[in-house]
Amino acid sequence: MSSSELQRASALPKLEWYALYTRHQHEKTIAHSLSNKGFEVFLPLYNAAHRWKDRTKQLSLPLFPCYVFLRTRGHEWLPVLTTPGVHMVVSYAGQPAAIPGAEVEAIRRALESSKHVEPHPFLKTGDWVRVRSGSLAGIEGVLVRRKNQFRLVLSVEMLGKSAAVEVDVATVERIARRAGTIVAAVPGELPSLARDRRAV
Repeated sequence: MSSSELQRASALPKLEWYALYTRHQHEKTIAHSLSNKGFEVFLPLYNAAHRWKDRTKQLSLPLFPCYVFLRTRGHEWLPVLTTPGVHMVVSYAGQPAAIPGAEVEAIRRALESSKHVEPHPFLKTGDWVRVRSGSLAGIEGVLVRRKNQFRLVLSVEMLGKSAAVEVDVATVERIARRAGTIVAAVPGELPSLARDRRAV
Protein backbone atom coordinates (compact mmCIF):
# COMPACT_ATOMS: atom_id res chain seq x y z
CA MET A 1 0.00 0.00 0.00
CA SER A 2 1.42 3.40 -1.01
CA SER A 3 1.81 6.31 1.42
CA SER A 4 -1.11 8.16 -0.21
CA GLU A 5 -3.33 5.07 0.17
CA LEU A 6 -2.27 4.76 3.79
CA GLN A 7 -3.14 8.42 4.37
CA ARG A 8 -6.57 7.98 2.83
CA ALA A 9 -7.21 4.83 4.91
CA SER A 10 -6.15 6.55 8.13
CA ALA A 11 -8.44 9.51 7.34
CA LEU A 12 -11.50 7.25 7.21
CA PRO A 13 -13.63 7.04 10.37
CA LYS A 14 -12.96 3.76 12.16
CA LEU A 15 -15.39 0.87 12.03
CA GLU A 16 -17.79 0.99 14.98
CA TRP A 17 -20.79 -1.04 16.13
CA TYR A 18 -24.17 0.68 16.13
CA ALA A 19 -27.63 -0.51 17.11
CA LEU A 20 -30.63 -0.25 14.82
CA TYR A 21 -34.11 -0.03 16.30
CA THR A 22 -36.33 -2.23 14.13
CA ARG A 23 -39.88 -3.31 13.55
CA HIS A 24 -40.97 -6.05 15.98
CA GLN A 25 -40.44 -9.61 14.69
CA HIS A 26 -38.62 -8.34 11.59
CA GLU A 27 -35.10 -8.55 13.02
CA LYS A 28 -34.05 -11.62 10.99
CA THR A 29 -35.38 -10.23 7.71
CA ILE A 30 -33.64 -6.89 8.33
CA ALA A 31 -30.34 -8.56 9.25
CA HIS A 32 -30.52 -10.64 6.06
CA SER A 33 -31.31 -7.57 3.90
CA LEU A 34 -28.43 -5.53 5.37
CA SER A 35 -26.05 -8.44 4.98
CA ASN A 36 -27.03 -8.68 1.30
CA LYS A 37 -26.20 -4.96 0.99
CA GLY A 38 -22.65 -5.75 2.14
CA PHE A 39 -22.90 -4.65 5.76
CA GLU A 40 -21.44 -6.54 8.71
CA VAL A 41 -24.44 -7.44 10.85
CA PHE A 42 -24.81 -9.14 14.22
CA LEU A 43 -28.20 -10.43 15.37
CA PRO A 44 -27.85 -12.29 18.70
CA LEU A 45 -30.29 -15.22 18.83
CA TYR A 46 -31.09 -17.70 21.60
CA ASN A 47 -33.13 -20.90 21.70
CA ALA A 48 -36.36 -21.01 23.68
CA ALA A 49 -39.07 -23.65 24.06
CA HIS A 50 -42.57 -22.34 23.35
CA ARG A 51 -45.50 -24.43 24.42
CA TRP A 52 -48.87 -24.54 22.79
CA LYS A 53 -51.84 -26.67 23.87
CA ASP A 54 -50.89 -29.55 21.62
CA ARG A 55 -47.12 -29.22 21.16
CA THR A 56 -43.81 -27.73 22.20
CA LYS A 57 -41.48 -26.13 19.68
CA GLN A 58 -37.91 -24.85 19.89
CA LEU A 59 -37.67 -21.33 18.51
CA SER A 60 -34.66 -19.17 17.68
CA LEU A 61 -35.51 -15.71 19.05
CA PRO A 62 -33.69 -12.34 19.14
CA LEU A 63 -31.82 -11.92 22.41
CA PHE A 64 -32.63 -8.20 22.26
CA PRO A 65 -36.03 -7.85 20.54
CA CYS A 66 -36.30 -4.97 18.05
CA TYR A 67 -32.52 -4.44 17.82
CA VAL A 68 -29.95 -5.42 15.20
CA PHE A 69 -26.25 -4.54 15.49
CA LEU A 70 -24.45 -3.07 12.48
CA ARG A 71 -20.71 -2.41 12.05
CA THR A 72 -19.95 0.56 9.86
CA ARG A 73 -17.82 3.68 9.59
CA GLY A 74 -20.84 5.81 10.48
CA HIS A 75 -21.35 7.61 7.16
CA GLU A 76 -23.36 5.04 5.21
CA TRP A 77 -26.78 5.62 6.76
CA LEU A 78 -28.94 6.09 3.65
CA PRO A 79 -28.88 2.41 2.51
CA VAL A 80 -29.37 1.38 6.14
CA LEU A 81 -32.30 3.63 6.97
CA THR A 82 -34.07 2.89 3.68
CA THR A 83 -34.09 -0.83 4.53
CA PRO A 84 -37.73 -1.84 5.17
CA GLY A 85 -38.37 -2.33 8.87
CA VAL A 86 -35.49 -0.19 10.14
CA HIS A 87 -36.96 2.63 12.25
CA MET A 88 -33.81 4.44 13.39
CA VAL A 89 -30.20 4.25 14.53
CA VAL A 90 -29.90 4.39 18.33
CA SER A 91 -28.52 7.88 18.95
CA TYR A 92 -27.24 10.15 21.71
CA ALA A 93 -27.54 13.94 21.52
CA GLY A 94 -28.84 13.63 17.97
CA GLN A 95 -25.87 11.60 16.71
CA PRO A 96 -25.65 7.83 16.05
CA ALA A 97 -24.13 6.34 19.20
CA ALA A 98 -21.34 3.77 18.85
CA ILE A 99 -21.70 0.65 21.01
CA PRO A 100 -18.47 -0.38 22.79
CA GLY A 101 -16.95 -3.25 20.82
CA ALA A 102 -16.19 -5.14 24.05
CA GLU A 103 -19.91 -5.33 24.86
CA VAL A 104 -20.78 -6.74 21.44
CA GLU A 105 -17.84 -9.18 21.56
CA ALA A 106 -18.89 -10.42 25.03
CA ILE A 107 -22.39 -11.21 23.73
CA ARG A 108 -20.95 -12.92 20.64
CA ARG A 109 -18.56 -15.09 22.68
CA ALA A 110 -21.30 -16.08 25.11
CA LEU A 111 -23.48 -17.23 22.21
CA GLU A 112 -20.59 -19.13 20.59
CA SER A 113 -19.90 -21.00 23.84
CA SER A 114 -21.75 -24.16 24.78
CA LYS A 115 -23.45 -22.34 27.66
CA HIS A 116 -27.14 -21.50 27.88
CA VAL A 117 -27.82 -17.82 27.12
CA GLU A 118 -31.11 -16.01 27.72
CA PRO A 119 -32.46 -12.46 28.12
CA HIS A 120 -32.09 -10.90 31.57
CA PRO A 121 -33.40 -7.71 33.19
CA PHE A 122 -30.94 -4.84 32.71
CA LEU A 123 -28.69 -4.33 35.72
CA LYS A 124 -27.44 -1.05 37.18
CA THR A 125 -25.45 -1.66 40.39
CA GLY A 126 -23.59 -4.55 41.94
CA ASP A 127 -20.41 -6.65 42.01
CA TRP A 128 -18.39 -6.74 38.81
CA VAL A 129 -16.54 -9.97 37.98
CA ARG A 130 -14.31 -11.45 35.28
CA VAL A 131 -14.25 -15.05 34.08
CA ARG A 132 -10.73 -16.43 34.68
CA SER A 133 -10.79 -19.60 32.57
CA GLY A 134 -12.78 -21.64 30.08
CA SER A 135 -14.51 -20.61 26.86
CA LEU A 136 -15.68 -17.32 28.43
CA ALA A 137 -12.26 -16.31 29.85
CA GLY A 138 -11.80 -12.54 30.01
CA ILE A 139 -15.48 -11.65 29.73
CA GLU A 140 -16.69 -9.24 32.41
CA GLY A 141 -20.15 -8.73 33.87
CA VAL A 142 -22.30 -9.05 36.98
CA LEU A 143 -22.59 -12.37 38.78
CA VAL A 144 -26.12 -13.28 39.84
CA ARG A 145 -27.60 -16.38 41.40
CA ARG A 146 -30.97 -18.02 40.93
CA LYS A 147 -31.51 -21.01 43.16
CA ASN A 148 -28.33 -23.08 42.71
CA GLN A 149 -27.31 -21.68 39.33
CA PHE A 150 -24.91 -18.80 38.71
CA ARG A 151 -25.12 -16.56 35.67
CA LEU A 152 -22.95 -13.79 34.30
CA VAL A 153 -25.04 -10.85 33.17
CA LEU A 154 -23.70 -9.07 30.08
CA SER A 155 -25.12 -5.64 29.29
CA VAL A 156 -25.33 -3.33 26.31
CA GLU A 157 -25.68 -0.11 28.26
CA MET A 158 -26.69 2.11 25.37
CA LEU A 159 -29.78 -0.07 24.85
CA GLY A 160 -30.52 -0.77 28.51
CA LYS A 161 -30.56 -4.48 27.61
CA SER A 162 -28.88 -7.48 29.22
CA ALA A 163 -28.36 -11.19 28.62
CA ALA A 164 -27.30 -13.88 31.07
CA VAL A 165 -24.99 -16.81 30.41
CA GLU A 166 -24.45 -19.73 32.78
CA VAL A 167 -21.04 -19.80 34.48
CA ASP A 168 -19.15 -21.98 36.93
CA VAL A 169 -18.75 -19.71 39.96
CA ALA A 170 -15.34 -21.24 40.66
CA THR A 171 -14.00 -19.66 37.46
CA VAL A 172 -14.82 -16.02 38.28
CA GLU A 173 -13.01 -13.33 40.26
CA ARG A 174 -14.27 -10.02 41.60
CA ILE A 175 -12.62 -7.01 39.94
CA ALA A 176 -12.96 -3.24 40.03
CA ARG A 177 -15.81 -1.91 37.95
CA ARG A 178 -14.85 -0.45 34.58
CA ALA A 179 -14.82 3.36 34.50
CA GLY A 180 -18.19 4.69 33.40
CA THR A 181 -19.89 1.32 33.72
CA ILE A 182 -23.29 1.20 35.36
CA VAL A 183 -24.28 -2.28 36.39
CA ALA A 184 -26.94 -3.58 38.73
CA ALA A 185 -28.48 -6.49 40.50
CA VAL A 186 -32.01 -7.61 41.09
CA PRO A 187 -32.49 -7.60 44.90
CA GLY A 188 -31.74 -10.99 46.42
CA GLU A 189 -30.01 -12.36 43.31
CA LEU A 190 -26.39 -11.43 43.98
CA PRO A 191 -24.42 -14.10 45.78
CA SER A 192 -22.62 -12.84 48.87
CA LEU A 193 -19.04 -13.39 47.82
CA ALA A 194 -17.87 -11.78 51.05
CA ARG A 195 -19.81 -14.26 53.18
CA ASP A 196 -19.03 -17.30 51.07
CA ARG A 197 -15.30 -17.18 50.38
CA ARG A 198 -15.47 -20.62 48.77
CA ALA A 199 -17.53 -19.18 45.91
CA VAL A 200 -14.61 -17.40 44.29
